[in-house]
Amino acid sequence: MSYIEESLSKGERIYQTFPHHWMVKVAIVVHFILAVFTMGVWLIPAILIWLGWRNTEQGVTNKRVIYKHGIISRKTYEMKLSAIESIIIKQGILGRILGYGTIIITGRGASDVTIRWITDPMRVKREIESADYVETEAA
Repeated sequence: MSYIEESLSKGERIYQTFPHHWMVKVAIVVHFILAVFTMGVWLIPAILIWLGWRNTEQGVTNKRVIYKHGIISRKTYEMKLSAIESIIIKQGILGRILGYGTIIITGRGASDVTIRWITDPMRVKREIESADYVETEAA
């Protein structure tokens, strides 16, 4: 069971989860290839990237945005939808071409939630705003 599923409160449901962009997998493969040619020098960075990718969850429920990262120790960032003030999208040139970016969610009285290497950040922004709209209507 995922962290997001485990942390659901009564009446809360998962609205959408956001996978990393395929470029993360490309970075992992490149690091493993470099490890072969450099006698393992790039192996540790490759393993760290892979573990980071495998142990990250990011999504939105009908009540909050959730970002979880960590293997042994866990770090989570959560923000209630009602506390969201703005959603910032950052995309470089390569991100625009390949369809990935970073989303920074700012809110009242909470630290920012940053989601990196996200596929189609505009769609993710719309999903978060839609979840907030649905929650506001339900209240």
